[in-house]
Amino acid sequence: MIKIPIKKIKIKKVKKRDGSIVNFDPSKIFNAIKKAFIATEEKDGKKIKEVTEQVIKNLEKRFPRKIPSVEDIQDIVEETLIKNGFARVAKAYILYRHERAQIRKAKKILGVKDDLKLSLNAIKVLKSRYLLKDKEGKYIIETPTQLFKRVAKAIAQADKLYKENSQRSEEEFFNLMKNLEFLPNSPTLMNAGTNLGQLSACFVLPVDDSIEEIFDALKYMAIIHKSGGGTGFSFSKLRPKGDLVRSTKGQASGPLSFMEIFDKATSVIKQGGKRRGANMGILNFNHPDILDFIKAKSDPNAFTNFNLSVAVTDEFMKRVLADLSYQLINPRTGKPTKEIKAKEVFDFIILNAWQTGDPGLVFIDEINRKNPLPALGKIEATNPCGEQPLLPYESCNLGSINLVKMIKFEKEKLEIDWNKLKKTIKVAVHFLDNVIDVNKYPLIQIEKITKANRKIGLGIMGWAELLAILGIPYNSKKALTLAKKLMKFITFEARKASVELAKKRGSFPNFEKSIWKSKFRFLRNASCTTIAPTGTISIIAGCSSGIEPFFAIAFSRVVLEGTRFLEVNNLFEVIAKSKGFYSEDLIREIAKTGSLANIEGIPPDIKKIFVTAFDIDPLDHVRMQAAFQKYTDNAVAKTVNLAPYATLEDVRNVYFTAWKLKCKGITIYRYGSKPAQVLSLGMLPGEEKIAIAESEYAGGCPVTYCPY
Repeated sequence: MIKIPIKKIKIKKVKKRDGSIVNFDPSKIFNAIKKAFIATEEKDGKKIKEVTEQVIKNLEKRFPRKIPSVEDIQDIVEETLIKNGFARVAKAYILYRHERAQIRKAKKILGVKDDLKLSLNAIKVLKSRYLLKDKEGKYIIETPTQLFKRVAKAIAQADKLYKENSQRSEEEFFNLMKNLEFLPNSPTLMNAGTNLGQLSACFVLPVDDSIEEIFDALKYMAIIHKSGGGTGFSFSKLRPKGDLVRSTKGQASGPLSFMEIFDKATSVIKQGGKRRGANMGILNFNHPDILDFIKAKSDPNAFTNFNLSVAVTDEFMKRVLADLSYQLINPRTGKPTKEIKAKEVFDFIILNAWQTGDPGLVFIDEINRKNPLPALGKIEATNPCGEQPLLPYESCNLGSINLVKMIKFEKEKLEIDWNKLKKTIKVAVHFLDNVIDVNKYPLIQIEKITKANRKIGLGIMGWAELLAILGIPYNSKKALTLAKKLMKFITFEARKASVELAKKRGSFPNFEKSIWKSKFRFLRNASCTTIAPTGTISIIAGCSSGIEPFFAIAFSRVVLEGTRFLEVNNLFEVIAKSKGFYSEDLIREIAKTGSLANIEGIPPDIKKIFVTAFDIDPLDHVRMQAAFQKYTDNAVAKTVNLAPYATLEDVRNVYFTAWKLKCKGITIYRYGSKPAQVLSLGMLPGEEKIAIAESEYAGGCPVTYCPY
């Protein structure tokens, strides 16, 4: 930063583009010139300082009694660079200035006042989903800052129930969100402080074996989707196709016929007026209709609003390994209907997952081994992306810490700021616990059990950036070690914060029925941590999704009515410029596939750090998921991305490895196995040879029906 005493500078104020007057800050000029120098491999700090001082002198001469505008200052920077013989630096500065002007113009077209200097795509996402509009729904009536203030104020109101200082909490909550250090799940951002007021993302509804109960579940699903939530179901209690219906002496149509009704209803209802609904459909491995369920998505137009998973037990997996048979059981009678080879069923699962991406697996025994409330019954289903196993009618609200903001420079190196992370966890747990109290629940059954168990799901995003900042390859033992250390710390500190809240507010009402009663005297929340996919909130935060690797280092993003903007990973750009190998031609070459793997001129150590999802061995994806799962209360959302040429054996190895490493579920996606993708990498015949991502794709599963 430039060292010029403010009192010696005659320029005191600057007019911003919005017309506001602010204090003159010479360091901004210095930093802008420094970036231009670095972009052209000029790193002489003395020259940068001299040019900056000359710019300030020229400003003082030209504006002795006037307030210069930002544009005036930028004009003088250009002139000064050219006059001093820095033509290449001036060109870099002009190009950057032009790029920023284009982005500002695009933001203006979007009709959003960006008071936090977010990315263009973040503004696009905020406009489409989060920022409040007028009564006619035409014009945006709040800025990103006002959104975070609205949410912070609404969530802090819960403190008043416990006679605590809500104003202090409101400020803490606002600062966390404004600084993009923590963001709650989408329904909280959308609905907090509004009449709708439904703040949870995850719900599980029971589906029992009668027409009345099935259509009750359908109605409840519609209400939840309308309020912005997603739903999960186990259809395992429904009698199989062709079974007896006593009341009519007819034949049952089976679980899939009713799932079709749920799917069609979801298409009709747009969640909270913001997005299409999402569901998880689960069927037990021993249901008589299991083979029909496994191939349910072989038709690309079927069940487009569902993720599907087969619930498998340890016994089933052991029978697959031993090539043994097992019995299919009619859930109505509890009696066997048929004997079938476990390996044949497993092979059929693998084939369909390879072909369509579905079904995934839910390891139901592992989920229930970690069920914090076994006295209340077994967990049978999860939310749409599988990271939140829940009891019937339970809901859960999630939030994620941006790890990019948890870094400090210590002893000439970058490292995790554990103290800042600890403080962030404490405030985030407080925030999520408050959500339970201020939430407007869509159903009384949901409110009752949610408040009785008070489950929250604190997770992370920006894991890929954190590893890159620390110089650790994603697919390395060092990364797995750090994953365990980090998640152990987060869960420990989250529980500690939950204990502190419980001392003041009381433990969750079902505490005495939980596994925690012998381990803690007080505990506010039955579960504290979850790794969610994050999706659009990671776009707002400007980081990678959840614990996913980078999906591309440079790519074209569809933002405005089909208009594309070239996006470059900011961290890669900074490192490339600082190490002197950055060029526009290089970025265009990377953008063809998004990967650095086959690009010349990039140091090998940089290639190792900036690996993308399809560069990574499938089993390394699974190992990363398992590393985080070891210290996560609930479950971990993670997609194992496979290249188009991946084999059935690759899928088999992924599924077996996930079970052996005690994951709670597993999902794979082979590139090109769906007709509609929100990510195109030019890997298939007929595809444009450039990496293209739709506006709301942040990483993970690159298909259209998983919006979480």
